[in-house]
Order: sequence, then structure tokens, then C-alpha cells
Amino acid sequence: MQGVSRLTRLDVRPIEEVVDPGTEELFDWPWLYAVEVGSWDFTPEEARNMRDFFAKGGFLMVDDFHGTFEWETFQEGLRKIFPDRPLEDLRDDDPIFHVIADTSERIQVPNVGYINSHRTYERDGVIPQWRAIRDDQGRIVVAICHNMDLGDAWEWADNPYYPERFTSLAYRIGVNYIMYGMTH
Repeated sequence: MQGVSRLTRLDVRPIEEVVDPGTEELFDWPWLYAVEVGSWDFTPEEARNMRDFFAKGGFLMVDDFHGTFEWETFQEGLRKIFPDRPLEDLRDDDPIFHVIADTSERIQVPNVGYINSHRTYERDGVIPQWRAIRDDQGRIVVAICHNMDLGDAWEWADNPYYPERFTSLAYRIGVNYIMYGMTH
């Protein structure tokens, strides 16, 4: 949030707000960020509430889940929300990658463990995947960052041992996703 405040003119809250997907409070927030969604699940009521959230213009970015097992679990939860919506791989020329910054060249953004291991992936998640779900008008409503950890790149931006190239890309992607969600 500090980075968004610094890099945009958006008036952002200084701290995060945890929101339960089954409550009306969900509708107070137009843009959501969820991490470690490789183990998420929804009750029928929560899934219906999430569908309503997206139908009313809400946007969700998911991040920090890795490998085949977490992908399959994530998809099961997502199918509860969107049983009929296809997942798509985002192309480099998709508008979401060019709202504020040009991010057509993307690399896998690792977690902070990269500092010691120099490994960009976790589990069998070697290839970063930039995916999405769209609504009936073609607007992305769920932006999916699989096999990467943009949140760690934001969190460790001030660590001199965490490479700037990861943090810089993570901020550009995050700002693009936020601005896309707020303007499309």
C-alpha cells in the first residue's frame, strides 16, 4: 500500500483490511488481493457472494501459490464461484499489462527465499503463469499470478539482497492491476 501511494495518486488506506467472502462487508472494497489461494475453499453462500461481488464490478488479484497441487485446489474453489467461466492465459498485449506501465516482458518473481537459494520457483511451479477470468463484457475480474510471489517482492523491496528487478516488475504489475480494476 505504501508503494501504491508512492507510485500513484490513489488515496490508499495505510493498512490492509481482512474481508470475509461471506459477508456484506465484501462489497465495501472494489479491489481485493488474496494470497496462498492454493488451499482456499468456499461454502455455497460465500461463492454466491463472490459471484455477486464480481457482477457488481469487483476485482480480485490472487498471488503466491505454486505448483500443480495448489493450482488444482485453487481451481476447485474458483469453480464454486464460476462454474462455467473459462480460465485463460493472458497474452502479452492484454490491456491489463499496459494500463500505467508496460509489462509485456515478465519474469518469474520469487519469494524472499531467493536471497539464499537463488531459485525463482517453489515446488513444481517452474513456469510463471499469468491467467485470468473475464466477465460477460470481457473485463478481467480475477487476475491470477501463479508460480510467483509478487507480494514478497513488495514486502522485501527495501532489502538490499532482494533483487530490484523482481521488486520493480512486481510494483508495475500491481499498479497496473489496481488501475485496471478501478477503471475497466
